[in-house]
Amino acid sequence: MDREISKEFRRKERQKKLLRAGAGVAAVVAVIWLIISLLQSEVRRSDLMISKVATGTLEVSVSATGKVIPAFEEIINSPITSRILEVYRRGGDSVDVGTPILRLDLQSAETEYNKLLDEEKTKRLELEQLRIRTRNTLSEMDMSLKVSRMELSRQEVELRNEQYLDSLGAGTTDKVRQVALSVDVSRLKLAEDEQKYLNQQALSEADIKIKELELNIFSKSLAETRRTLEDARIRSPRKAILTYVNNEVGARVEQGSRVAIVSDLSHFKVEGEIADSYGDRIAPGSRAVVKTGKDKLDGVVSTVTPLSRNGVISFTVQLDDDSNSRLRSGLKMDVYVMNAIKDDVMLIANGSYYSGQGEYDMFVVSGNELIKRKVRLGESSYEYVEVVGGLSAGEEVVVSDMARFADREKLRIEN
Repeated sequence: MDREISKEFRRKERQKKLLRAGAGVAAVVAVIWLIISLLQSEVRRSDLMISKVATGTLEVSVSATGKVIPAFEEIINSPITSRILEVYRRGGDSVDVGTPILRLDLQSAETEYNKLLDEEKTKRLELEQLRIRTRNTLSEMDMSLKVSRMELSRQEVELRNEQYLDSLGAGTTDKVRQVALSVDVSRLKLAEDEQKYLNQQALSEADIKIKELELNIFSKSLAETRRTLEDARIRSPRKAILTYVNNEVGARVEQGSRVAIVSDLSHFKVEGEIADSYGDRIAPGSRAVVKTGKDKLDGVVSTVTPLSRNGVISFTVQLDDDSNSRLRSGLKMDVYVMNAIKDDVMLIANGSYYSGQGEYDMFVVSGNELIKRKVRLGESSYEYVEVVGGLSAGEEVVVSDMARFADREKLRIEN
């Protein structure tokens, strides 16, 4: 007769099975760890970037980030508040000088311009009227002066006749005095009229000059309005590529708002940014090298912004070969600006391992092994890094990424 297996027995049997399974898993994990450990202890030389410590001259540089932008770019703003009626070109189209890009609603602007034209004509006519009135007034005054001079001449002749008759005894002294007084009065009146004529002449000339000045100012304002109206017929200012256009037909555009951008995409420059703490190391005229991947281009710093914005200073690099086929607008590049030269220093190749001056753990080649060593690095250029201590000239050091071996002190090299 079968006996029922006790619960305690079944529990012990289950624990034995679990222990055997756990031991098997642990053995597998240990084997895997051992294999990985052995693999990690060896590296192939072909997978490493090795640099030999050399002695030479270092062109010290500071690194910055940069972006390729068109050498020339012009933003076209709406000169008036209006709305878009038609769009003739799309982004990416090539345009020549004067090519229409879009059409704005100019009806109200043209009406205002025609009104100003009529006002200019009115001002010209007013000026002409003033000149005619001035000529008439001065002509009348001049005629009056001629009459006064003739009257004075007649009285002077009469005075001489009376004086002659009085000398002969045929005249009287009172008569001579009366005629002489009339002559003096006529002389004073003539002098007064002559002064009035001169005053009126000067006043009329001043009035005409004021009117001419007002007309001149108005004409300049009209010319500016005419130029604004012409600018409102949005056209390309030069031969270039249309990189942006507001193509929302019917949209309202405010005065000064951007409606299009034209760019010269055959020539480029690099716009760089660097922390303001390095601002004293960058100046116009400094030699620069820009890199993207393995490609590099030479250039010169052309401008540096005088102010820091959000802890960053911007600068522009003018490239020697600004039409290089590898350049594309918006392409990100590393920028290195040269600022000093050091002679007779130990150098190793620059790479992703370098993040600034300080102490590094680096693997040094020793026969068929790599030995980790503390190395102190100094300043750098885009190609080389200064070795301050920990290495000797002629030694070889790994300059590729060795982060996965950070816990290793020694590695074997597999050829």
